[in-house]
Amino acid sequence: MSAARTSRALAAALTATAMLLTGCTGASETAPDDALGAPAGHTNDITESTDGLDDVPEDLLPYYEQEITWRDCGVSGYQCATLNAPLNYDAVDPAEDVQLAVSRIRAVGPAEERLGALLVNPGGPGSSAVDFLQNHAGTGFPAEVRARYDIVAVDPRGTGGSEPVECLDDAAMDAFTLVDRTPDDDAEIDALTNALIDFAESCRERSGRLLEHISTTEAARDLDLVRAVLGEERLNYYGASYGTHLGAVYADLFPHRSGRLVLDAGVDPRLDTLTTDLMQAAGFEAALHEFVIDCVGHEDCPILSIDDIADLLDALDADPLPTGEDRPLTESLATTAIARALYSETVWPRLREALTPAVAVALDIEELRTEDFDEGASAAPGAPLLRLADEYHRRDAVGAYGTVNFAFPAIGCLDRPADLTTPEDVLAALDTFEEMAPTFGRDFAWSSLLCGVWPVEATGEPGPVRAAGADPILVIGTTRDPATPYAWSESLADQLESAVLLTLDGDGHGAYGTDGCVDAAVNAHLIEGLQPEPGTTCP
Repeated sequence: MSAARTSRALAAALTATAMLLTGCTGASETAPDDALGAPAGHTNDITESTDGLDDVPEDLLPYYEQEITWRDCGVSGYQCATLNAPLNYDAVDPAEDVQLAVSRIRAVGPAEERLGALLVNPGGPGSSAVDFLQNHAGTGFPAEVRARYDIVAVDPRGTGGSEPVECLDDAAMDAFTLVDRTPDDDAEIDALTNALIDFAESCRERSGRLLEHISTTEAARDLDLVRAVLGEERLNYYGASYGTHLGAVYADLFPHRSGRLVLDAGVDPRLDTLTTDLMQAAGFEAALHEFVIDCVGHEDCPILSIDDIADLLDALDADPLPTGEDRPLTESLATTAIARALYSETVWPRLREALTPAVAVALDIEELRTEDFDEGASAAPGAPLLRLADEYHRRDAVGAYGTVNFAFPAIGCLDRPADLTTPEDVLAALDTFEEMAPTFGRDFAWSSLLCGVWPVEATGEPGPVRAAGADPILVIGTTRDPATPYAWSESLADQLESAVLLTLDGDGHGAYGTDGCVDAAVNAHLIEGLQPEPGTTCP
């Protein structure tokens, strides 16, 4: 695969797997600054021993010593397996075991040059690492990395093939995505609040105790189990977006087991939920400004300024556009569509194209109705933006939704307490959100209420990660990343004692595979164990 095609494939993968819009991103369960070390409840579980399984508690030995049986996945070149993990690491009961889905593609280079296994995670939380491997990383990672490593993925518990969280059925999800996420009056506030409560309760009813045990800390402990079963002395790992948080928590729990870690598009585990949501809203707002600046330089741009985007959303709030389906394009769906396109510059041309019929009809701009504006666009002007929103929600052609819609809040709401727990809390915070992000602020503020009504109490708290004693860790941040603001990567690199920060001066979410300078640094880290000089900026 050419370098250009590799870049596009990885950028598309990160875009398709990053799900940070609702703002319940996971956070660390590590202790605060004055009590660094293993999380509460695990103080005596982990020692600094590196001798085989000497530091594994006796009740976990059967899991660490289990054998892995690889089978054909039905996808050419890939193997799959299933491993057992305890539902509750603090009260192990084999009758409650979680089944973890694992997949790999073998290193293509000579056996004597093999460096071991490289585990990958694309983020979310809730995205399938196995899908990421089989659709992108297994063939899209640079050839020199694939030659030296078996690329391995494990779906975190509650996601993908690892006993995914279940909530609303597809028809109910269609209705849920149509709910107005920026209510204007008491009736709309009640409708949104009830919809969020119904969503949360459906997760409890259909997923049961699983909701209590899908935290990032538990997923990180699963990674160590997988590492041991694979026969790897240390974990080599690439994680993007939320995957950086998972990797950082792993390094904090198991610094003596951490190998060559790459954390791309960092998440800051020290932030509380409110600060996280505000910064993400501002990040998407900044990305929208960059899109508009780029858009107005193209002849096919249907807008003159960011005010036109605001006018479009206001018009859709009052009068949704037809799409040719029984799902009209609402303000909420249009906001989701725009956010989906902001994850990568490669999607900006599609957003320009999708905005054109919507703006032409909703804002009644006659000059946009060119000879190419056919009857289909006139009859279903909201259809192109609806398709972008469906991509974000992983809604396929037959109307089935991806389970990431459910795992995302389930993991995030467990990892960190909500700060906005009532409609009154949201109303009090609206001015701050709108000041930080005039376009996206209200949507972010009201969406954060889902964690406020979540039926399972959070088990994690905001807190730093140190990973004292871990091998060097490479953190990558992109200066205009909409979903994980650059400041988060700076903070994550500052917290991790052995981290080096690599900066990409650019747009988009996730850097590896989008820039040759970044790729060279990541490859050197993974293959040679070399890190860039502190302060290095690409391109």
